[in-house]
Amino acid sequence: MKKVGEFPLATIGSSKMSNNSNFTAAKILIVDDNPHSRMTAIDLLSLDGYDVIEANNKLAILDSINKQQPDLILLDAIMLGFDSFAFCRQLKKDYRTANIPIVLTALSDSREYRIKVMEAGGDDILLKPLNRIELSTRVKSLINQKRLNDGLDQTEQVLFTIAKAVDNRSVNSGGSVRVASLVKSFAEYLGLTAKEIDDLGFAAHLHDIGTIAIPDAVMLKAGELTAAEKELIRQHVLIGEEICQPLRNRSGVLPIIRHHHERWDGTGYPDGLSGTDIPYLAQIFQIIDIYDALTSDRPHKKAYNSTEALKIIMEETTKGWRNPELITAFTSFIRSQKQ
Repeated sequence: MKKVGEFPLATIGSSKMSNNSNFTAAKILIVDDNPHSRMTAIDLLSLDGYDVIEANNKLAILDSINKQQPDLILLDAIMLGFDSFAFCRQLKKDYRTANIPIVLTALSDSREYRIKVMEAGGDDILLKPLNRIELSTRVKSLINQKRLNDGLDQTEQVLFTIAKAVDNRSVNSGGSVRVASLVKSFAEYLGLTAKEIDDLGFAAHLHDIGTIAIPDAVMLKAGELTAAEKELIRQHVLIGEEICQPLRNRSGVLPIIRHHHERWDGTGYPDGLSGTDIPYLAQIFQIIDIYDALTSDRPHKKAYNSTEALKIIMEETTKGWRNPELITAFTSFIRSQKQ
């Protein structure tokens, strides 16, 4: 294995693909001292038309970041003579580089490792060897998030900063990015308008911002919640709506934030809406939010696989909690993604 400092500075993978036109200009910096791992990442990312950059040592990495302004950094967690977590913290503390998404790659994505990545300010962690679909999805989502952040006005930037802090508070950090990616794909599958898709993507990052008012002892509790604690958590949708009231030209986002916990039979919260009285975008978003929660680790449970998650959602639909037509469409959508 080569030590850091032995691989040359280069730009690779400049070919463009028409089916990824929104991301053809995106640059990705790869920092990895394993030539095989590096080349695997380059090959996979080049398939999506990204410009892939390599740097040969810490000074070269910083120089490359300053000159090339990458849209994302793919950073190996364990390298000889190089503290990746300290370097990640350094970049996240510098205002010039704080907004660049950093994805750490590692041989383990255990709870302990995810906590370590979160503490370093990393945006996500990917398991080696890299999976083509997972890498492509995560990278695209994070670059989309960065470009969205770059285009926000001052109020939106403040809200997104708060929302990211809320997301990072969880050991399952990165959930908003996953939800944003999945909800966009499902919305496109349903044939929604560009404005509706934009509102859903925006809501993915802000929908749980109200949980900032909920104590960690409740939000991260591993055991069953008391009635009082459940009621406290239910307040987060109202708090979130209030926090996001200053958003300009984003009125379509507020109903999603407020109503994404309503149920089809009227037993949800905060307003007990039922059927088509529940805003349609809130219904769509709710399904994605539930699916992500089921397929992700939580303090009180392990992640379910896709089949198990769909079964649980269907059982809830039978109880009257979900829109049957939307669930049928969502099931077909998920199965089409697996083909």
